[in-house]
Amino acid sequence: MTSRISLPELVFHDDSLLVVNKPSGLLAVPGRGADKQDCLSARLQQNFPDALVVHRLDMSTSGLMVFARGAEMQRCLSRMFHEREVGKRYVAVVAGRLEPEIGEVDLPIAADWPNRPLRMIDAEIGKPSLTRYRSLGFSADTSRVELEPVTGRTHQLRVHMAAIGHPILGDALYGDADSAPRLLLHAARLEFSHPLTGKPMHFASEPPF
Repeated sequence: MTSRISLPELVFHDDSLLVVNKPSGLLAVPGRGADKQDCLSARLQQNFPDALVVHRLDMSTSGLMVFARGAEMQRCLSRMFHEREVGKRYVAVVAGRLEPEIGEVDLPIAADWPNRPLRMIDAEIGKPSLTRYRSLGFSADTSRVELEPVTGRTHQLRVHMAAIGHPILGDALYGDADSAPRLLLHAARLEFSHPLTGKPMHFASEPPF
């Protein structure tokens, strides 16, 4: 008897797009190999066969994702992401006390080819990458922070926070995997205009940590 595959939490849907809440530990799209075919997009397509990927979250990251319904809408939404017409905010818990409490990280990111899938800061070959941050509070030795990725490089938030000495807790690639039960990074807010109607769309998801 096969176990039932749980469906993603559906935050919003209409004939154009879907907004879903991805759990940590689930791939956004299929990976390489038969053991990496279970993913958010595949589960979503059980109920919405026309659902197509627009952007991605790391497997360890939880939170809001947008899917297009059909190829034309996928092109439209992908353009909006590429042209930075989509507002994104993440919440993370990082090591140490973040000072100053508001600032930005402007460091170029490149693929670390000998150590894939890692990324690295590289002034020569790295692509311009900008993250804005705002502290949401402190504990004894950690900070809760809101992160805005102005650019959208792979692993950008994880690389940037580690580069300034405040790795995200639970980060097995750029920090200490044992510092938390999971990567404490959550896509908490999405804001954009509906591609067809122009209506402002605002979505929020509380971090589960």
